[in-house]
Amino acid sequence: MNVIFFLVMRVICFNKCFMLIWMYLICAWSNDEDPNAPFFYKGYYHLFYQYNPFSAVWGLIRWGHAVSRDLINWEHLPGAALYPDEWYDINGAWSGSATKMQEGGAPVILYTGSTNVFVQVTNMAVPKDPSDPLLREWKKVPENPIMMPEGIINSSSFRDPTTAWLGSDDIWRVLVGNKRDKQKRGMALLYKSKDFKKWVKAKHPLHSAKHFGMWECPDFYPVSLHGNDDLDASVEGPFLKHVLKNSLDDSKVDYYTVGKYFPKLERYVPDNGSVEGPNGLRYDYGKFYASKTFYDDNKGRRILWGWINESDSVADDITKGWASVQGIPRIVRLDSSSRSSLIQWPVSEVEALRGTSVTKHNVVLKRGSVMKIDGLNSGAAQVDVEVEFKLDNKVEDHVYETVEDMDVFTNAQKLCSRGKNVEGTAQGFGLMVLASDDLRERSVVSFRFFKQKSDDRIRKVALCVDQSRSSLDTDMDKTSYGGFVNLSPHQKSLSLRVLVDHSIIESFAEGGKTCITSRSYPMLAVNENAHLFVFNNGDSNVIIRRLTAWHMKEARQQYSSIL
Repeated sequence: MNVIFFLVMRVICFNKCFMLIWMYLICAWSNDEDPNAPFFYKGYYHLFYQYNPFSAVWGLIRWGHAVSRDLINWEHLPGAALYPDEWYDINGAWSGSATKMQEGGAPVILYTGSTNVFVQVTNMAVPKDPSDPLLREWKKVPENPIMMPEGIINSSSFRDPTTAWLGSDDIWRVLVGNKRDKQKRGMALLYKSKDFKKWVKAKHPLHSAKHFGMWECPDFYPVSLHGNDDLDASVEGPFLKHVLKNSLDDSKVDYYTVGKYFPKLERYVPDNGSVEGPNGLRYDYGKFYASKTFYDDNKGRRILWGWINESDSVADDITKGWASVQGIPRIVRLDSSSRSSLIQWPVSEVEALRGTSVTKHNVVLKRGSVMKIDGLNSGAAQVDVEVEFKLDNKVEDHVYETVEDMDVFTNAQKLCSRGKNVEGTAQGFGLMVLASDDLRERSVVSFRFFKQKSDDRIRKVALCVDQSRSSLDTDMDKTSYGGFVNLSPHQKSLSLRVLVDHSIIESFAEGGKTCITSRSYPMLAVNENAHLFVFNNGDSNVIIRRLTAWHMKEARQQYSSIL
């Protein structure tokens, strides 16, 4: 797929760029999308990204390249790792993945090329000098293209190869995203190779599903049933499940299923009850797309990257000179309590940016109360907040909002969009971030409780992000987002972590069981004028069992030259 970059910089006063917490954003020429081919090699983390150096809009895409010792402080290498300069990629070097063919060995990149006749093919690139820990230069192999859409395969929707895995039969396998137009069927095509150069398509896709269109940026990897052991892509055995993630080109959401991989049958089967498509499980229920995981063999963990796009206009992006960022890298693993969904959590390295902090314990938030969290240096434009709320009663005895419409009741985003009055009063309880002192601007992250009118035994809890009052600027996407949170009926507390970086809000409920990323473009709540509030607009008291908010320092960034 096309791609835009990553970075550790993100704020947004339209004509300026600001250093953000953990990623560097180039203040001109940049247009950054999908994270590509992350891996760890000789002491460095590597991240590639789709990049147009000439404009903040889509164009002739190449691969940018950044390296880091710690996933937080990055150096952006000069030049481009992959230029569109051959017949098989002359119209764009698009998304792909990296594979290490042996433990500790140099990675191999598989990527999508758009040919001189706009056919999408899969190509390979290898390091020119594997002894260079920064892998500054890459060369394309003479065998390119190594995979081509043949027969009835849609040649304009054949892209984004995954990380390959080695089977117990010593055969390499890789997936390529595709679609079949008549059924709007998304497909994860399976290819096999003995030598990693000559690839043959399997007789059938690893998996497919009707009605949802093109499967971009597929990802396929094992997860441990124990929930705390992260696994390399080639691991097999009875103690694991597999995850298949697809990015839906039609709806621009990433969804995933958890299921069983049958190597001999060359099939993946989602668990019973798994829902395909945008109404299924999602990494993130906000602005989060074209995601990519990799196995970090440095620390034995699987790390997830996701692309966060803009909520302002294309004209604003051109004025700013850049568009889009990457989210904070997250650890992803199977939820050991359910074994049917994933949990995600920011990598621990981000905590090195924590500075001064404010802590509250056992504070009663009465119904209708709002409390400002004072004491953060330089305001709350860059802040990491962890809070645990204790309910007066068990979850099953809490006061729930009544919902009549069944269609709305099954859709968390629609539920979270209901019930706001003309003043934009936030519902439920939670945090107001990037808020002006007078609360005319605020982004609201809250827990809300819903029940069906026809049968009040059917209940749901949602994490909601209300953007309706996020900016006085009316020319903004202020979509509200929502995702359901699975809780025990007897549970009496809920936890929330929110990372704020000027324009980015990343929210993690219940240890990362539900995640929402959103963009906010305040005009008043900027830098030292951005504030943090905690509130309760529910129908019963809530106790802040503990709340800690850290001011976040800026990461060190180095940028060598224009790509």
